[in-house]
Amino acid sequence: MKPSIPSTPWLLRRREALRFSTLLAASAVSGAGTLSAFAARAQTPGRLPRIVSVSGAMTEIVYALGAERQLVGTDTTSLFPAAAQQTPKVGYMRQLSAEGLLSLKPDAVIGTNEAGPGVVMDQVRSAGVKVELVEAEHSWAEVQRKVAAVGRATSRVAQAAALQARLDAQWAEVLAAVARKGGRKPRAIFILSHSASPQVAGEHTAAHAVLSYAGLDNALAGPGKPHSFSGYRAMTAEALVTAAPDLIVTTTQGITASGGLEKFWSRPGLELTPAYPRRVLVALDALYLIGFGPRLPQAVAELHQAVLKVSA
Repeated sequence: MKPSIPSTPWLLRRREALRFSTLLAASAVSGAGTLSAFAARAQTPGRLPRIVSVSGAMTEIVYALGAERQLVGTDTTSLFPAAAQQTPKVGYMRQLSAEGLLSLKPDAVIGTNEAGPGVVMDQVRSAGVKVELVEAEHSWAEVQRKVAAVGRATSRVAQAAALQARLDAQWAEVLAAVARKGGRKPRAIFILSHSASPQVAGEHTAAHAVLSYAGLDNALAGPGKPHSFSGYRAMTAEALVTAAPDLIVTTTQGITASGGLEKFWSRPGLELTPAYPRRVLVALDALYLIGFGPRLPQAVAELHQAVLKVSA
């Protein structure tokens, strides 16, 4: 009978380290197989990559490329087209889990740099899954990068290039129409009211960029404006009155969350704005308006039509 060896502090630390490493590895793959299994599956001849999209805009592009059969999961912002709502969901794009992502056995996870947490993305990469995150900086170049990224991930590079050519033509047409309008830009504010605490958009937001593209002047952003700021802030009656918007822009989800149009307009301060007497309001779907996806040209064109009405 072999004598037992007493556990020393060094041995205990060693055992704990080995145990932690084993648990981390098991968590990282979460039933999706080993790293070599991921690699072997991705290299199977004739097999199309399995995709998880954690960006509503990029999910739209997957469908636009006809690659929806490769989509094995999406995040909760992936609501268009309607078929995307029936896909397995991995949670909100900013609150993902490695277990949830890897349980779908993807070859690639695509999204923007807003997806996270970062440690989860690192775990997914460590499991041998390609992670491609496009920088979200609210420009047409962002849309172009999304299309290219989806083309690479789905192995549809040529189709993505053709789609981008069509979208570029639409975008050029919209910008030309906005430029032809000329004259004074109507003052506008964007209200995000998906919760009980509505916020307004300043500079460096998707909403600010869309307002600018449509030929509107964000009344809460820019030099010389007393309430100018970056990002989103709580909406106050004082800021609304000082901003004096000619037009209010919001989302259809915000109108619903507010309890309808009348409730929306009853928020303090709105009754003292130039937009109030004629109820000048544009409400569009959030993903459509500020998702910076393939429908951005149509969203900007629709918003610009409101500019023309206000200016008439």
